[in-house]
Amino acid sequence: MRELFSEETKRRLWRRLWLALAQAQAKAGLVTQAEIDDLRRHVGAVDIAAAHKIEAEIGHDLMAEVRVYASQATVGGGKIHMGATSMDVEDNAETVRIREGLKLLASSVRELLALFADRIDQFADLPCMAYTHLQAAEPTTLGLRMSMWAQDFSFDFHDLRRLAGQLPSKGLRGAVGTAASYEALLAGSGVTPDQIEREVLEEFGLTAAAVSGQTYPRKLDYTVVSALAALAASCAKFAFDIRVLASSPFGELGEPFGKKQVGSSSMPFKRNPVHCERICSLARLVSANAQTAWQNAADNLLERTLDDSANRRTILPESFLAADEIVQLSLKVLRGLRIDERRIAHNLAAFGPFSGTEAVLMAAAKRGGDRQVLHEALRDASMRAYDAIAEGQSNPLESLLSNDAQVGRYVNPEELAALMDPRAHTGSASRRARAFAKSLRELESV
Repeated sequence: MRELFSEETKRRLWRRLWLALAQAQAKAGLVTQAEIDDLRRHVGAVDIAAAHKIEAEIGHDLMAEVRVYASQATVGGGKIHMGATSMDVEDNAETVRIREGLKLLASSVRELLALFADRIDQFADLPCMAYTHLQAAEPTTLGLRMSMWAQDFSFDFHDLRRLAGQLPSKGLRGAVGTAASYEALLAGSGVTPDQIEREVLEEFGLTAAAVSGQTYPRKLDYTVVSALAALAASCAKFAFDIRVLASSPFGELGEPFGKKQVGSSSMPFKRNPVHCERICSLARLVSANAQTAWQNAADNLLERTLDDSANRRTILPESFLAADEIVQLSLKVLRGLRIDERRIAHNLAAFGPFSGTEAVLMAAAKRGGDRQVLHEALRDASMRAYDAIAEGQSNPLESLLSNDAQVGRYVNPEELAALMDPRAHTGSASRRARAFAKSLRELESV
């Protein structure tokens, strides 16, 4: 990703576009074969230092590159950039980089989903407490919880692939999108601007938008960065959940922690979730960049204004690099995820029995018990059980209900134990998790 969004790659793409344009214009008799051969010989000879020196004098980065290229290709240099405006080169090159960046990210997310599929299958049957409002709720399985994370990433995978395959480019339309400069240049040649445009874009696998001004619609930047922000949200949700479950009161999961790793400079016992915290930190950056891209789309007036240019040089590569980093970090966390089944079982034993109260209520009511009276008995016992847990005791709910006259009249102790076993209340979690893991393995490659 760093190479893709490097200054050198950008300038190589510019030169390849100029070469492709000259080759297409040769069919109209505007460029000779000798000139094309000369341009081709020097197409990879990017000299950033020389270009920056010229740019410092003239204040235009693309024209500085034109001059460096022309000084190297002394035979064909005079034909570089004929009929084009800066954005005919810059925007098409940027579209190539964005498309390839989307493909790289989609490939990494596909790798992450394959790893999730293995993890989901591995823990499809492991019961654990589910939490709503950060409060113990009912049992689920760790495999189903992992499926929730993976499903978010699967949405991102499809969005990234779709964008990479459908992203339109600016095309070769000149200063305000009318292609007037190309019309004048090609007059009487029998070659049309549309033919030139198609030939150049085919060289890069691009298709032009139906219409454009001086630039491609900046709405496309917003669409792309929003997709990156959505991916960042999936990573942040995954990482934040790990941070919560790694916290001391839970202790169920944890990110990988090396034998020599230092958690704190002052507290030697610490195992801080630094990878997950880094994911959440970078994800905020991508989200903020999406807002900037929105303003670029909304405020790029008429055929174009330049108030988007400076920040686009930052937000586009930065968003791709940040997204790439947090997906790689997510892969690292998932590969080395520490799972403490003893703490999971402990928390399940502490809070899982409460999930059986409804089953007990229904069983007793079906046998003639007064539903409202039973509900109050179950509520009272549950509150006393919570107080006991708060005092550090094991959950006494089953014992309290066994000794309750209202409940005991309709449900015997053996049946009560079965009804209150948390493992009996995970519903379809295992089946759904395995089915989802199977669907992940069937995803197409990028």
